[in-house]
Amino acid sequence: MTTQNTSTECPASRLLKQLSGKWKPQIFLLALNGPIRFNQLLRELEGSNKQSLSTALREMEELGFLQRHIISEKPLHIEYRLSESGHQLIPIFKSIEDALKAI
Repeated sequence: MTTQNTSTECPASRLLKQLSGKWKPQIFLLALNGPIRFNQLLRELEGSNKQSLSTALREMEELGFLQRHIISEKPLHIEYRLSESGHQLIPIFKSIEDALKAI
């Protein structure tokens, strides 16, 4: 994902660009409840596919919103969790949600 980081760009606008995409908001919402697995996302996000989910997860990890944890038990699996940066976004989204309810 390419976003230019300029001093004149609004921070809120930059954040919204980073979280834009077909599956990122839904992934973020599911990660609020705890660790999520790739196959769980495939089942829960109707219409998703492996390639688009993989891309969204990778971008969210690169942006620092998700952490990837490899669980080395058999069978080997990978979980995604909100990172510290991801957790810091929760109050922001709750404020937006509250503001939209008030409209």
